[in-house]
Amino acid sequence: MPSPQAPPEPTTVSWRPAPVQPEAAERGTTMLGAIRRGIVNRCPNCGEGPVFQGFLRVAPECRVCHAPLGSLRADDAPPYIVIFLAGHLLIPPIFWIEKAYEPPMWLHMVVWLPLFAVICTLLLRPVKGGVVGWMWKLGFADPGSPHGESAPGPGSSRDV
Repeated sequence: MPSPQAPPEPTTVSWRPAPVQPEAAERGTTMLGAIRRGIVNRCPNCGEGPVFQGFLRVAPECRVCHAPLGSLRADDAPPYIVIFLAGHLLIPPIFWIEKAYEPPMWLHMVVWLPLFAVICTLLLRPVKGGVVGWMWKLGFADPGSPHGESAPGPGSSRDV
């Protein structure tokens, strides 16, 4: 009886960036450069194509250099960073106003809750772009996932 053979190892194709133009190479892709490009909605690799397809949906790939941006899953990091930044921006004025003027609680709620919502909404997209740039520079891109979407996990609504 022949001995069973192990299945062949799957080959992975890694994505390589296209050669960059000399003027793009001068800008460099340092860690801060990749984060800065993400913050301004530019591809962390080439600095030209958009990172986002919608308000917060990351494009499957860069239109210019075809970098697989969709495989970068920022998940919970951007909201945590936004909450941290918004809290550090608004909590000191809240405490100062409370100490200096002692306004009623309803006034605090009318002023500060909408302000928190607006600031968090405005910060979320640039912070997510920065996290995508950071993840790109750290090498978290997974070229094996089709169109940058990972396989649905348990309890996912995709299989419904």
